Amino acid sequence: MSGIPHRQRIVVIDDHPLFRKGVAQLMECDPRFEVVGEAASGEEGLSLLGSLDPDLVLLDLNMPGMTGVETLRALKDRDPRLRVILLTVSDSEEDLVAALGAGADGYLLKDMEPEDLVESLESATRGRVVLSEILTDMLAHAMRVQHGPGGTEEAELTQREREILELIAAGLSNKLIARELQITENTVKVHVKHVLKKLNLRSRLEAAVWAIQNGQQPSREAV
Repeated sequence: MSGIPHRQRIVVIDDHPLFRKGVAQLMECDPRFEVVGEAASGEEGLSLLGSLDPDLVLLDLNMPGMTGVETLRALKDRDPRLRVILLTVSDSEEDLVAALGAGADGYLLKDMEPEDLVESLESATRGRVVLSEILTDMLAHAMRVQHGPGGTEEAELTQREREILELIAAGLSNKLIARELQITENTVKVHVKHVLKKLNLRSRLEAAVWAIQNGQQPSREAV
């Protein structure tokens, strides 16, 4: 639990009540987390956001009414600092790319082992992006289809941008990158924006996978 100052407050948004209850029971077994709210739809989840003040939202992708991606965008509009993890049965490349492009902080599959889910959520609370391992190759393929550059030199990244990319690949948030490089968080945001533009990518998680696929293996914990 080192580095986590309090039990992480989780809201689960999923239209299947049995699944919500299962996640709540799983979290109750771990002192690092507590489920403070459940919602059966995106609309209901948004109404809970202000009163519950969660640290993390677990969000289903396919729900009646607002879709998971629509809910994700609305959640991020209300609170950009809120970490939102898609937890879904869909291993569709299209769904994965759409979620990451909308700002998801991770994309996990519901069939993962319970202990792996807990550890992924623990990583997410530390500002790291999380992705089911089976989806890494799929995301890499989606990025190759976009015809992005094949290396940091071809992409004409500066030395500082390469450092930023390595830390993104290690899963660090802007705040943690700023602390690591002893620069301001706003400066990190500018560098990240430039990196994504030069690599023709849409999200930090895509950048992390791109870096690993192109041989820029992080020396720290990877996605």
